[in-house]
Amino acid sequence: MQETQLLNGDEIIAVMRQVHGLDVSIYNETFLAKSVQRRQTATAIKEFVDYIRHLSENRLEAEFFFKSLNISHSTFFRNPLTFSLLEQVVFPALFAQKKTSGQRELRIWSAGCAAGQEAWSVAILLAELSAVQDKPVSYRIFATDHSEAELALARSGVYPVDALGNIRLRQLDGYFSRQGETYAIATSLKEKVEFSRYDLLDETSSSPAESIYGDFDLILCCNVLYYYRPEFQQMIIDKLLGNMAKGGYLVTGETERQIVSTGGGLNAISPSASIFQHKTFRR
Repeated sequence: MQETQLLNGDEIIAVMRQVHGLDVSIYNETFLAKSVQRRQTATAIKEFVDYIRHLSENRLEAEFFFKSLNISHSTFFRNPLTFSLLEQVVFPALFAQKKTSGQRELRIWSAGCAAGQEAWSVAILLAELSAVQDKPVSYRIFATDHSEAELALARSGVYPVDALGNIRLRQLDGYFSRQGETYAIATSLKEKVEFSRYDLLDETSSSPAESIYGDFDLILCCNVLYYYRPEFQQMIIDKLLGNMAKGGYLVTGETERQIVSTGGGLNAISPSASIFQHKTFRR
């Protein structure tokens, strides 16, 4: 019975909204349940009903719980298969499209960029690929997140040594400079990436203001959809689709492949990776 109550999530939503004025209804029940379990462990409260009582009586706990829902985590080159396909399939195809059309600039959106590792990983990969083209390929990366704290870390481009586990030695030498016990992103890459705050669930805007008009050749929205209820997942997918250029690609997290597959408008380019292309494009 306790598990049923926990997975339902209605009591959590009601307490947070009615007692504390905080809306957590956008999150799916499984994620809310796991978040409650983490807070029960942190507070040493074993029973769900006791935690609900504690939550309703304690504003500070409500704020802790609310903050715990805003999970931001990323690493450099997080999914090797995904980045391998970007390197060998997606970017070469986009380079060819740009050459055919006469348009030189690739436009990329890292949506939910956390502390910036995803955006910098893409920038490194594009810098490497552009260097071996007969003509350099121009690109701009727009990276957004809802957390100003995470964006501040991303803009600094400074990371501890233990955060660079997936970085190859040549990439470390070519695109980072050592600063004591940390490494800083090269200035040449910082000129290619723009970080800004953006809420994917904002119904008043269709794309990040800094991008002006969207029209992205590649959108990365990894490990974001998973946390939301289906109606909000679809809202985000629709926004991403509306921002994709003709022939554009979308990358999501592995756990979100089925969500995107059933969301409409996209074709998987590989059975083993969560990379999709807009259905309106046919090669």
